[in-house]
Parts: sequence; C-alpha cells; structure tokens
Amino acid sequence: MIPRTESVPTPAGEARITWHTAPGATLVLALGHGAGGGVGARDLQALAKALPARGITVALVEQPWRVAGKKVAPAPGTLDEGWRGLWPALARPGAAVVAGGRSAGARVACRTAAGLGAAGVLALAFPLHPPGRPERSRAAELTGTGLPTLVVQGGRDPFGRPSEFPPPGAGAAYELVEVAGGDHGFAVPKKGEQGQDEALAVLTEAVARWLARLAPGR
Repeated sequence: MIPRTESVPTPAGEARITWHTAPGATLVLALGHGAGGGVGARDLQALAKALPARGITVALVEQPWRVAGKKVAPAPGTLDEGWRGLWPALARPGAAVVAGGRSAGARVACRTAAGLGAAGVLALAFPLHPPGRPERSRAAELTGTGLPTLVVQGGRDPFGRPSEFPPPGAGAAYELVEVAGGDHGFAVPKKGEQGQDEALAVLTEAVARWLARLAPGR
C-alpha cells in the first residue's frame, strides 16, 4: 500500500506519522528516529518495507523538532513529551502497539513504553554510552523497561558494541541480536563478511520473529 502521512499535535509541537499499513494487522510498530537523522535511516526504512508483508503495520514517527526543521534535538524530557503526546494517534482497533526507535529514539521508547501501555520495546542501535565514554552508561534505561525488549546492535557500533551490554538474563530482561560488522547506522564494510542487503535482512528477520511472539492471540 502507498504510505500515508498525518500530522499530530503534541505539547512539544506538531509531530508527523508516516503509516506503512498492513490490512488487518493486530500489531503496530511505532519507530522514532535518532538525534542526528530522520525516518529515512536505512534500518527504519528496511523495517517499513519488510514488515507490512508480514502482517505488521509500521508507523514512522518524526518528532516535533524534526518537523519544525531544527537541526539539534531538544532535551530528553522534551523528546519524551512529544512521544507521549502522539501516542494516542498510534492506536488502532484490535491492535497492540510496540514502542521502538533507533539511537535517541530507542532511549525515548525505553523510558516511556511501560507508562504508555506498550506491548514491548524495540531498541535499534541503542546508544549505550557516548563514543569513547563507557563509564557514562545508559544501561538502566534499557534494563528498566519492564516489558519484552529486543535490542538490535551493530557489531562495531561506537555507541556500544554488543559485548559491552549487560548479559541478558542477569537482571536484564531483554534479548540482543548482533548485526555483524554494522556501525551505528548498520552500515557494513564493503569487504566485510556480509553485504549491506544481508545485514539489513538479519535485522528485519530478527525483528519480525520477535514481533510475531507479541501479536495478540499468540
């Protein structure tokens, strides 16, 4: 189906949702973008292309600051305010909503999902720490969602390689999938062990399998 875009007022300003709809879907995946880019990111676009054919509606969410044309993201509290404000627009009859996003958008989803009644959290390229500053860990945001949580992380992400994350199950109730060779944007080296299309296929398949377990009635 042709994507449909709608504007949504929030206390932080006007947000925008682009719908990639699967007819009769019982699950909606809402995906926010990072602080340095928009919904055109390769991982967000790959999921929007792949998941509707699997019966999952994808809603790509542009935060108010991005819609307003600003180049710098606001403070976390303002990001959370915008996300909470647009959440009611994501509801569809008979469908559960999973909160997700990449990088800063993943942090927003982790911080707000439980309070919004989300069915789970998808964290793409979660920024575990600023590059080169592992002591400034944000692991508590990830491990404290209280919901089924999937992390998909590039193997060479400077914001946190998979080996740096707390072991899942050791007080951290989440699952982690590595995209071998992927950087923070899931780009892989041209002469790496897998090509770009293969890397994105790893991401989309992992997310599709995980979401299938969250669909109502499963």
